[in-house]
Parts: sequence; C-alpha cells; structure tokens
Amino acid sequence: MATIRIGISGWRYAPWRGPFYPPVLPQHAELQYASRRFATIEINGSFYSLQRPQSYAQWYAQTPAGFVFSLKGGRYITHMLRLRAIEEPLANFFASGVFNLREKLGPILWQFPPNFQYDRERLERFFRLLPRDTDAALALARRRSAWMKGRVRLAIDTRRPLRHAVEVRHESFLDPSFIDLLREQRIALVIADTAGQWPMAQDVTADFIYVRLHGDKELYRSGYSDKALSRWAQRIRAWHEGPEPRDVYCYFDNTDVKLRAPVDAQSLMHKLRIAWHGDQNALERRAGARLSR
Repeated sequence: MATIRIGISGWRYAPWRGPFYPPVLPQHAELQYASRRFATIEINGSFYSLQRPQSYAQWYAQTPAGFVFSLKGGRYITHMLRLRAIEEPLANFFASGVFNLREKLGPILWQFPPNFQYDRERLERFFRLLPRDTDAALALARRRSAWMKGRVRLAIDTRRPLRHAVEVRHESFLDPSFIDLLREQRIALVIADTAGQWPMAQDVTADFIYVRLHGDKELYRSGYSDKALSRWAQRIRAWHEGPEPRDVYCYFDNTDVKLRAPVDAQSLMHKLRIAWHGDQNALERRAGARLSR
C-alpha cells in the first residue's frame, strides 16, 4: 500500500535542544528521539562527505522498525565534478556503508546547484549509471577507489529496489524534455518550496513523490502558517490518493530557526491524520527520570 511519510532534513541542530530535544537528552540519543516522532529523516552528512560503514550501522540500530531514511547523494558528484567522470566517485558513494541501512534505505536524493543548467545528454548518462536495485549498487560499489580499503561495506542482505530523486534549481530545467527524461528513467522530480527563490515544478515523474519544504516566506528560516500547511496537506492527499496511489516523502528543511522544522512537520502530520508509532515513550521516560533526580 502507498504510504505518506513526513519528516525532517537532518537531526543534529544545537538550537533544537530545549524546544524539541529534552535538555538532558544525550546528544548521541538525538536520532533515537527524533525517529520516534517522525517516520523518516534525511541523512545530510552524506552530501558533504563520504560517511563510514560504522555510522550507517549505528543509524540503523538507533531507529525503530518501519522507519525509513532518505539519503542525500554526494556534492562531490553533483557540485564539484558536475556529473563528469563520476563512475568511480559514484562507486565510492555506494561502497561507503550505504548497504548497512538495509530495509531502512529509502529514496536517494541528488541535488544540483543553482548554476547547474539543463544538459540532457549529461543527465541521461548520469541517470543510466544510477543503480536501480541493491544488486546493481553492489556491482557498482566493487569498482570503488583503492584508497577506500578498510572503510567499505561490500555485502547486501537481499536484493531491494532503489529509488532516486533529483532537485534542480536552474530555470533551464523547466523544459518538457527534462520531464520526459525523468519519466523514461522513473526518477522523481523533487517538488521543492524555496520561498520563491528558485522555480518549483510539480510534475509527477515516478511512482513516488518527494517534497522538500525549505521555507514558506524566507529560505531555510521561515515557518509555515496554518493556511500554508493546509495547502500542502491537500496536495499530498491528492498525490497519495490519486488514480495511481503513490508513496509520498515530505521533508522540512527550514532548519535555521530554533524549532520550525519539527513543529511544522508535526503540524502537517496532524492535518493528514498521520500517527507514527515508534517507541517514543522509552526516551520520554528516560528524560523524565533524569529531570526528577
């Protein structure tokens, strides 16, 4: 059955301690705490650098059954190499421990910088390199760089499908041929609300929907009003309950203000009547016990 998952982009933000995380909660328990409130969270660290197998294994262990991560692809591939000569870096990405997320690995997000313009040939080459299941990802990972020795995970527990989504920011992507290409490759176009800074297309190009909410009025900072959240709830219901029901992943990335992302995500869940039944009470009991000492 198609599902709706509402979550946050990342989980380690110092200003969230107090307003969202209990002040006495150890920092190493933040993911455990957040994953009991949201059914999905974006991993952002993988965008900035290759993570290690131990980290992915820890993140898997700290989250409850049924939880799903989305994983942000490396900026080395999208922003620095700009999709040129990326076969080995792409192999390194999948060799770095991704397989330790097992059934909790959700969509993989590839974000392009604002000055990256639409080039169908270059994008098509990239899309054809992307593995569509874990078997293909493992075959690709085996071609990693020699310097990766000692920090790789080259085993999968079973064959699973892999989903990919792309977030674009240059107006040249508002081209029908780009949408056609995404549909041919079954890759989702990220529906990104950027407070009007960059274009927001809402074309459905895959069997799932990926939404990123970066801020209603001010990029990365402003929260969403009740009216704005009601509009997003209506859109999400339409995508989810349409003639072809689709999974929907929605992440709040307005993380530069003290509490907006967690509050807005919880408010949207309430509007959609979504309840996430992670074992959140265990951490609440632990935090309460510490406070009572």
